Amino acid sequence: MPGRSPADADPPLLVACALGIERFALRGGAGRPTAEEPPRLVLLRTGMGPQAAERAVAEALGEDRTTARSPVVASGFCAGLAPGMRPGDVVVAEATRDHRPGAPDLPCRDNGPLLRALRQRGLTVHSGLLCGSDHVVRGAERAALHASGALAVDMESAATLRAAQRAGGRPVAAVRVVVDAPEHELVRIGTVRGGISAFRVLRSVLPVFYEWHRSLLLPWR
Repeated sequence: MPGRSPADADPPLLVACALGIERFALRGGAGRPTAEEPPRLVLLRTGMGPQAAERAVAEALGEDRTTARSPVVASGFCAGLAPGMRPGDVVVAEATRDHRPGAPDLPCRDNGPLLRALRQRGLTVHSGLLCGSDHVVRGAERAALHASGALAVDMESAATLRAAQRAGGRPVAAVRVVVDAPEHELVRIGTVRGGISAFRVLRSVLPVFYEWHRSLLLPWR
């Protein structure tokens, strides 16, 4: 039976992150490819901020035929907003909210397998609204975002998923690791124990993304 062309093959998973340290952590969890099941992954570093994320994801999905239909995961670190959250906790978005006023929330409807797989690994997992920002959020602004219903905040997830949806309907998810929280504010990643804990957890989650990719009942399969 003749092999399929790249355009006809099942699309790879696209995982987008902003920072080099996030990409380094995710690459560390990739594992080694095997002959039986080579990994189908595009790990995209977008750069920091919503504009950079939206631009990088739109370009990646628009220019490469192999990723034109790819499921997309926004990943990396985030700031927890709820009291009691700790560095190393995982946030799985039920929806993302853009930093621009009036933008509708974007639901993440396929996150059930992610939640189950992460909890099975013994991680502390929270699920709720992941809010976007165009700057680092601290102090009173953090409390105000929590009062508005948000569980966590980062600068790229909402823009990443918005760009993914504009490029065509597809499963999307946002999975972030808390690097600081109301009782554990972090000035610089890696300078305190919380940063190290978050890095280790982020390093462990990529296999869960592979499981999610395999579990999707994609319409083109």
